[in-house]
Amino acid sequence: MSDEVRYDVADGAAWITINRPEARNALSEAVRTGLRVAFERAEGDESVAALVLTGAGDKAFCAGGDLKEMSANRLTVPPPDYVPQPNRTVAVRKPVIAAVNGIAYGGGFLLAQSADLVVAAEHARFGITEAKLGRGAPWAAPLPWLIPPRVAMEMLVTAEPVTAARAYEVGLVNHVVPADELRERTAQLVATIVRNAPLSVRAAKEMVYQSAELGRSAAFEHAERLWEHVYLSADAQEGPRAFQEKRRPVWHGK
Repeated sequence: MSDEVRYDVADGAAWITINRPEARNALSEAVRTGLRVAFERAEGDESVAALVLTGAGDKAFCAGGDLKEMSANRLTVPPPDYVPQPNRTVAVRKPVIAAVNGIAYGGGFLLAQSADLVVAAEHARFGITEAKLGRGAPWAAPLPWLIPPRVAMEMLVTAEPVTAARAYEVGLVNHVVPADELRERTAQLVATIVRNAPLSVRAAKEMVYQSAELGRSAAFEHAERLWEHVYLSADAQEGPRAFQEKRRPVWHGK
């Protein structure tokens, strides 16, 4: 891993930290490369059941693109994978939690949006600031699925950030906590996920996203096929057996 992105594994989770606090954790080329490597590494690591994405320091989760670098490179239309996105440009079946420790603007908002769950510090702010810079936000297309369309519209056309409390109110954030409790609350959320059967967790994640793309009947049909593999797994027998024997299940992910 590069110095700009730290990778640590603790209690079943890969903690991926953008490490440019002096630049508000902006998405330089080194950061973007480091994130892709980290996501792929965590997905392939059998000891990892969940990913946590956060930023170094207490001011910024990620302020977005590195504007100096973008200006120097005269960036026009960025490719869809310009910023590595779990669940879109990087295949990650495991749950991804964004622990938002400060501002999440532009590309930082993109990263929070692409996570499956979000825990935010009380002082965090979320903003799609591209309109202030004359830039675009095609990656925000799923936003009206996550929050009410009129709220998404306001965020996009005003380019004004919202507070963590407002983000929680509209459903963009799962939990808001004092800054000094962010890591602990995120770790608690990870622990509840890690205790569960991995095949069930991954199928649940896929079902949620597929249901957003399919109609009601098609969603049911897809879900039946998706969960069949889970029902036929050894873990599906281990769960009831452990319950009967009054012990904790031992999951093997197969």
